[in-house]
Amino acid sequence: MSETLLTVDHLSTTFALRGKGLFAPPVALKAVNDVSFDLRAGETLGIVGESGCGKSTLGRSILRLIEPTGGRVVWQGRDLTALSASEMRKARRDLSIIFQDPIASLDPRMTVADIIAEPLRVADPSLDRKARRARVLKAMDEVGLAPEMASRYPHEFSGGQAQRIGIARAIITEPKLIVCDEPVSALDVSIQAQIVNLLKSLKERMGLTLIFISHDLSVVRLVSDRILVLYLGRVVELGPRSEVFAHPAHPYTRALLSAAPIPDPVVARGREHVVLRGDPPSPINPPSGCAFRTRCPIAKPVCAETAPPLIEVGVAHRSACLFAEEVLAMGPPTGNFSASANA
Repeated sequence: MSETLLTVDHLSTTFALRGKGLFAPPVALKAVNDVSFDLRAGETLGIVGESGCGKSTLGRSILRLIEPTGGRVVWQGRDLTALSASEMRKARRDLSIIFQDPIASLDPRMTVADIIAEPLRVADPSLDRKARRARVLKAMDEVGLAPEMASRYPHEFSGGQAQRIGIARAIITEPKLIVCDEPVSALDVSIQAQIVNLLKSLKERMGLTLIFISHDLSVVRLVSDRILVLYLGRVVELGPRSEVFAHPAHPYTRALLSAAPIPDPVVARGREHVVLRGDPPSPINPPSGCAFRTRCPIAKPVCAETAPPLIEVGVAHRSACLFAEEVLAMGPPTGNFSASANA
């Protein structure tokens, strides 16, 4: 079994927001609430959930781009949350991120070569100009960008090309872990497939470990080894990809699977559609007990009493539902997920 590179231990990130009224005290928004998981070398962990559930905040908190307010992030035995600013800069050589909006993440005043080389100036300032240029051209070749593009500016590129620039910037320091923060959500479907295939290829060639954040389960299925389902900042299900797709153990996961597109129109017409009640509650004032209970189709009075812990429901498969066995008995919302999970 591969070594554990990353351990996220009861991680929380809370933002203090201005209260309503001139003299009202600030209110706490728990964007990430007591999240724990391990990540092994060479693994891809998919993090899924609706918009606003805390996926991006979790990814950035792991890298300390947003400072967590509780818990630990242990990277190869070192607690990143305890490092000083200078120590963290050194640790960032092994850690990188690909952002959601490929155009907005690139400085329009910088050339492609300067954008890609920027991390090297921090991670390896001793490199001379010639060596830095060689690294940039190598990274561009890895992501399918021609050398003559190095002197051009971001506005001259399409969204897919701009995301390739962002990926080249992410791999330039030869990191071990990359957080992919919804890297294909702003792209056309045909371009999404190209970027997903590029990331899978880079993972194999460079031995990368990935955290892949998305709201689209059909995309996550293509790249992930395990899936973590997040709702209102909390983990509600965590398990191997095949288990989560074939044997969902939380009603929220079943709802997400129900909404995932299926290319086969016959199967799509015949599957069950799980309709959730209302909108997600505010993270400022979440429901008591299980945060999902206000929208859950099988909620019972006991669900309002306590927040359910993650319990084992299978091999390396956990669910935060008091009635996980009942959900497992329902099966996936379509019989096709078991086969497609292994595609």
